[in-house]
Amino acid sequence: MAKEDFAFGKENFILIGIAILVIIIGFVLMSGGGSQDEVSFNPEIFNTRRIVIAPIVTIIGFGLMIVGIVKNSKK
Repeated sequence: MAKEDFAFGKENFILIGIAILVIIIGFVLMSGGGSQDEVSFNPEIFNTRRIVIAPIVTIIGFGLMIVGIVKNSKK
């Protein structure tokens, strides 16, 4: 297969890989905070990390994914 047969260039694959890592980090930041049993309530689910930081990190990851797909690396 010739080099010009690929739809994406090296930069695109690097951006997509970074975007996947950022999205995974965002979802890991969202995890946790559950209660130990079905009766008790754990207020940790409303932690700033889970309701503010993690969604922002995830959205940045999805934005990087869009940039990685749309970016024209062909010269």
